[in-house]
Amino acid sequence: QVQLVESGGGLVQAGGSLRLSCTASGSIFSINFMGWYRQAPGKQRELVATITDNGSIGYADSVKGRFTISRNNARDTLYLQMNSLEPDDTAVYRCNAHGYWGVSWGQGTQVTVSS
Repeated sequence: QVQLVESGGGLVQAGGSLRLSCTASGSIFSINFMGWYRQAPGKQRELVATITDNGSIGYADSVKGRFTISRNNARDTLYLQMNSLEPDDTAVYRCNAHGYWGVSWGQGTQVTVSS
């Protein structure tokens, strides 16, 4: 299994930037792909970005051109660089990791964008 811990959230003005990190421990070399999700109050959880073991990347239309997902060479940290933030980006952001065990989730980090 894999344990995940997110960090980097906070309060930022519209137009600003934040970088989220998701640190993985455990069977990190068994991870097939990882993703970032977000959930705003009263809304369903939304997929933000994913990255596969071979480096294939996907983004939600709402964040294309503004957010960048990446992973470090040691494969133990997942990043989400968020630029040109908008109030609608306000949510709890969580990372997940898929492997032979199923899915692991982090506890989440709050991102609040003020107008």
